[in-house]
Amino acid sequence: MKIELFYAPVACSMVPYINLTEAGADFSVRTVNFRKSQHMTPEYLKINPLHKVPMLSIDGRLLAENVAINTWIARTFPAARLLPSDPLDELQAISHMGWFGSGIHPHLSRINSPSKFCDVPGTEESVKKLARDFLAENFAVANERLHGRDYFFDHYTAVDAYFFWCVRRAAQLGAAIDPHPAVKAHFERMQQRDSVKKLLAFEAKTLEELTAA
Repeated sequence: MKIELFYAPVACSMVPYINLTEAGADFSVRTVNFRKSQHMTPEYLKINPLHKVPMLSIDGRLLAENVAINTWIARTFPAARLLPSDPLDELQAISHMGWFGSGIHPHLSRINSPSKFCDVPGTEESVKKLARDFLAENFAVANERLHGRDYFFDHYTAVDAYFFWCVRRAAQLGAAIDPHPAVKAHFERMQQRDSVKKLLAFEAKTLEELTAA
């Protein structure tokens, strides 16, 4: 099986990178340079007309969106236990990833690029504030679910990698993490996993190469 991950540093494509590593999968990475707008080129738009990463190529067949990609990884490599074994818990895990994709990620995008969501002059700070407020609401819920737990379920799952990216990106954008101690503890715990260490080293190397190019 040939697996190729379309990846951009800092972006949420780090999530399948982590989970493919957790699964022990043999995969290659094709870097998409957002700084040079490679995601908007005709070549990449043929791969994903929505100009996003991650994309996963599986023997030439393309799969988009983190929820689907990470569910595929979990089901293709069951020994890695990237989803809970209980059927209802498995659906709850997929629901969590859907929540992160639709309930947290959009607020991060609004903080990062407010003018893409409202181009009225002088509204940037208002857009950012509203996004931070909604983000805090979501992190409060996550904090309650993580209270007294190492991970969202009884062991590490694909869910944890997705949430790690959400928290990391929020911190990079200046959102407050300290008011949510269980969220902060989860973020720190995730950084100790070998798969995350590998991802962060790969990201740093890739950023260095892109800067030099």
